[in-house]
Amino acid sequence: MKILDKLPQAAILCDLTARDKKTVIEEMALPVAKAAGVGHEELVRVLMERERLGSTGIGGGIGIPHGKMRGIDDLILGFGLSRQGVEFESMDGKPAHLFFLLVTPEDSAGLHLAMLARISRLLKNDVVKDNLLDAPNRERVISIISEVDEDF
Repeated sequence: MKILDKLPQAAILCDLTARDKKTVIEEMALPVAKAAGVGHEELVRVLMERERLGSTGIGGGIGIPHGKMRGIDDLILGFGLSRQGVEFESMDGKPAHLFFLLVTPEDSAGLHLAMLARISRLLKNDVVKDNLLDAPNRERVISIISEVDEDF
């Protein structure tokens, strides 16, 4: 499975306007909820419950809000870029700029962990990360990810 197989174009947001963690999640959850056919408020609730367990701000300018949800059939992703950066309670205390939102069906722990690992590996590549930070539009985001997106 490739990242781009699970990332609808409408869920690629290159100019997030949110200024804090909750509004980043709310903004990114809109197109993801629509694509998944679930309620926006319910998706935000699931993601915020996960944040209460510990921040998904992994450091290095990256946030990966994620959760498991009843009522969806398959894994779905969202991508967000905040040019100004957002306080995301990251491990390193620095603002986050790049976000992947991940939602999986409730009973899919293996799939959930595999995609989290895939996204983490992608973002550990400094060239990819820098290119995503500079991406002017969703077409460029797709191009950058497609260059390194491999089946797993």
